[in-house]
Amino acid sequence: MTKPWIVHVITKLELGGAQQNTLDTCARLDRSRFRVALLTGPDGALDSAAARIPDLDFRIVPDLVREVSPLRDLRAWRTLRGHVRSFAEDGAPVLVHTHSSKAGILGRLAARSAHATRVVHTVHGFGHPAFGSALARRAALAAERHVAPMTDAFVVVAQANADEGRVLGLFADKPVELIRSGFDVNAFREPGITRDEARAALGLSPTAPVVGVVACFKPQKAVADFLTAFAHVRSHVKDAVAIVVGDGELRTPLERLRAHLGLDAVVSFVGWRDDVPRILRALDAFVLTSRWEGLPRAVVQAMAAHVPVVATAADGTADVVKDGVTGVLCPIGDVDAIAAGIVRVLQARSFASYLANNAASKVDEFDVARMIERLEALYDRLLRA
Repeated sequence: MTKPWIVHVITKLELGGAQQNTLDTCARLDRSRFRVALLTGPDGALDSAAARIPDLDFRIVPDLVREVSPLRDLRAWRTLRGHVRSFAEDGAPVLVHTHSSKAGILGRLAARSAHATRVVHTVHGFGHPAFGSALARRAALAAERHVAPMTDAFVVVAQANADEGRVLGLFADKPVELIRSGFDVNAFREPGITRDEARAALGLSPTAPVVGVVACFKPQKAVADFLTAFAHVRSHVKDAVAIVVGDGELRTPLERLRAHLGLDAVVSFVGWRDDVPRILRALDAFVLTSRWEGLPRAVVQAMAAHVPVVATAADGTADVVKDGVTGVLCPIGDVDAIAAGIVRVLQARSFASYLANNAASKVDEFDVARMIERLEALYDRLLRA
């Protein structure tokens, strides 16, 4: 039989966990069993990385954008439908695997219209919390419910997302499988650099308490909450400094807030980096202040790097951060609790070591090889059915 196509669809290859998850999947799927394609919107920071993946049919869909735009959405749907049909021209089975909310809706509509053999959708967290108005959130939920029956199987990266999706009626009666978003765990366990070397590379004192964040500068990640909390931390740990890895739409207001809080000299925005395992080696605490999540890979990567975590109890984060056991878990938006958690980790080093040791033992299920093995097994089951 002609090898089936696995066609991944994602809204935009920006810097983020869902996007890296998708690229890792496209790169690692067994080419002796599958042909692999990736369809995405334009102007993604990771487009060049996708273009370098061997044996990947990589296509840009110009009208696939995050914003709601009826005319462009219609054109994107038509283009996606045309691509899916083209993959089936030699009679091969075509499994369409969608990611993210916008591509998940348009991609599943296009797959249904093009008579794709099977359709899978991964929930990397739900998109409806991002909408400012209740009406927009209801519309987004209605769209998700509309395309759920067109889906043969759902993948979730966190149990919290599975539970929420069932409560909201977003899965119809379809099977839901928990498959963790994988990464190279060993690269974070053994980054090939000492703590002192990592600090020297960042221009940091070998003795200062160092707090780190890895996050996109967008509302979901609430980096402003971290800055406000860190200002409180400085009143208790006066030599503490922070490294913030990331960038995005909120950079300018975050820079203004940093200046307003008097943190310019002690909080460094270092942009996106491709040496995060080496940066984590320099840290005494890792912080993530998200308002909503799938399951943030950055938290699990910090756990693998043996760095104690302070995080908000956003959706799937609570799957892995157990308060007082594998990290400090704080209420969403509670900057006082976040600050108190950071101070405790920085000052109570035996407690911090206890958290880090426990957390490091829990990350094997996030290894990228295990993720690929489970995805391939899912594809095989669906294509045989």
